[in-house]
Amino acid sequence: MRTILPCATGARDHHPGLAGGTVDSGRTTRLEGPAMTAALQSDYPPEGGWTTDDLDALPEDGRRRELLDGVLLMSPSPTRTHQTIAMRLGVALEAECPDEYDVTQGVEVRMSKTRSFIPDVLVTTSAAAAREPSRYEPHEVVLAIEVVSPSTRSIDRVLKPALYAQAGIPYYWRVETEDGALEVITYRIDAVNEVYTETGRWTKFVDTGEPFPINLPITRITPRSR
Repeated sequence: MRTILPCATGARDHHPGLAGGTVDSGRTTRLEGPAMTAALQSDYPPEGGWTTDDLDALPEDGRRRELLDGVLLMSPSPTRTHQTIAMRLGVALEAECPDEYDVTQGVEVRMSKTRSFIPDVLVTTSAAAAREPSRYEPHEVVLAIEVVSPSTRSIDRVLKPALYAQAGIPYYWRVETEDGALEVITYRIDAVNEVYTETGRWTKFVDTGEPFPINLPITRITPRSR
């Protein structure tokens, strides 16, 4: 996970090449001049923090960008295992999905002007999907699912569920992949306290009625061995 921080106010006046910090694996690096240009290109951190308007102004280059309270998060390219799990899970949910819902992958959920995430898999209302959106509002999302990667453990286990719940998304699933064995942890929102309550840990079948009846063998979403 690469994090691009906004410059402090006035930093550019004193250091024209200063782009802000890049936080990676616990190390902070300052980039200046040509190095900054090569590393960040169009991702130059705005003063005061990133906004969704800044995201909209960036080129369509296929890079995965998320926004956390004005800080730009950029994930490395996902692994084959991650993508296979997300693909198979999306297909499995689609097969069980009733008409009032829709299943898709990797579409932005825009929660505020400075906060925007992209779930690996999500279930939305069919009415929202009918407008063919490039982004969803939180109230249109029924279920957000994250497949945990080594670089996103804390974000997927702690940060994202806290903020998805705060945004009012009713259900959250987390797919753990450590040691090669898959586990799906399911959650339901406590709307009064704006937190998720765990409803199950599934290692053989995901057998839940939320957000719709699902009986999903874990083997169905497990990548083939190589």
